[in-house]
Parts: sequence; C-alpha cells; structure tokens
Amino acid sequence: MDDTVSKVDTKLLELLVCPLTKGRLSYDREKNELISEKARLAYPIRDGIPIMLTSEARRIED
Repeated sequence: MDDTVSKVDTKLLELLVCPLTKGRLSYDREKNELISEKARLAYPIRDGIPIMLTSEARRIED
C-alpha cells in the first residue's frame, strides 16, 4: 500500500453519509476520498480523518 494514502477505519466508513444528501458514500482508495454520487462531491480524507464539509469537498465533473 502506498504510504501517502492514509488508512481509514472501515467501520467508520460504513457509518458515514453525505452531509448534503444523507446518501451513502463510496471510498476511492486511489484518490483517498469519499464519493457522494448524488451530490457529485468528493470529500477528502486527511491523516485518516474524513473531512465531511461541503466547503472542503471537490466537485465531480463529468
């Protein structure tokens, strides 16, 4: 595993939902982000901590 990718607790990932849509999130291991398909947002994970702020999220473009 790449050292730049922080480890995230899988149980925590199961509990988290998108703060905007309350929908499920998927984990993108390559980009180290939590993806909300409904909101088209990618929430970053920094030092193993998901940053669940829409202001910090990256917009997903087609």
